[in-house]
Amino acid sequence: MKKMLSAMLAMAMVFSLAACGKKDQPAAGSQSGAQSTSDSQSTAGDLTYAVEAGSAGEEVAKANGFKTVSVETQAMALMEVDSGTADAAIIDLLMAGAMVGEGTSYPNIKVTDQKLNSEEYGVGCRKGSDLASFINAVLSEAFADGTMEELAKTYGVQEAILEQPEAEYTAADSDSDVAYIQGKGTLVVGITNFEPMDYQDANGSWIGFDADMAKLVAEKLGVAIEFVEIDWDRKVDELDGKGIDVVWNGMTLTDGVKAAMECTNAYCENAQVVVTK
Repeated sequence: MKKMLSAMLAMAMVFSLAACGKKDQPAAGSQSGAQSTSDSQSTAGDLTYAVEAGSAGEEVAKANGFKTVSVETQAMALMEVDSGTADAAIIDLLMAGAMVGEGTSYPNIKVTDQKLNSEEYGVGCRKGSDLASFINAVLSEAFADGTMEELAKTYGVQEAILEQPEAEYTAADSDSDVAYIQGKGTLVVGITNFEPMDYQDANGSWIGFDADMAKLVAEKLGVAIEFVEIDWDRKVDELDGKGIDVVWNGMTLTDGVKAAMECTNAYCENAQVVVTK
C-alpha cells in the first residue's frame, strides 16, 4: 500500500512540474505571439518616409501602405531625414550609393537592407516621338564601342548599365521631333538634381551619367544642349507642352510612364531602398 501511494505521489509531482514548464512557453499562434507581431507592424506603420513626388519611390511607398511626406526631389528627401523631420527616405539605390554614408554629403545616413523593388531606367520622349528611336540608336552604338561603359565608370555606375540591342533610327513620316529639335538648334533635357545621374559641378555645369549621355545625343543631332530643372510630378505636362524635349533623369520605366511617354530601351538597372540615420 505504501509503495502504491509513493508511486502515485511521484507521478503527481511529474505532471505538476510539466504543467509549470508549459506556462512559461506561450503556444504558437497564442495571443502573446500575435501581440508581439502587431506591435512590430505598428512601429513600422508609425514611421514617416520622405519621398519624391511622382517618383517610383512614392509609388512603392503607397503600395506598402507607408506614411509619407512628399517633397520636390530625392535630394530634398535626404534633407528631411538629416534634419529629423522624416524618419526615413525612399530613394534610388544608385543615388544612395553616391549621396549617403562615409565620405558623402550625408555621412550620418545609411542604406538599410530594405530593398523594396527592382526596376529599370529609360528615357522619356513625347508620345509618338521619333526621338526615342534616335536615342536608342545612339545608346546601341555607345554600348557597342565602349563609350557607355567608360562614362558609367566615371560616375561609379558601370555595374548597373544594361546591354543594348542593335537599333537603327527610324524617322517619323510626319511631325518628326528629331527634325523639330534640329530646326530649333537645341535639345532641352528635363532633369532634377540627382547625383550620380544629373548634378552640377563646382562651376555650375550639369554633369552625371545621364547628363553626359544626353550630351552625346545632342552631339549626334548636331545641336546645342540645355538642361532644365523640372517639377518631377509634372514631367509629362512639360513634355507635351514642349517646355522640354526629353526626360533623362534616372526615370523608372513604370507602366504609367510607358503609357504616357514614348520611352527608349532600358539602359540601367536600379532599386528603391530605404535610408535612415
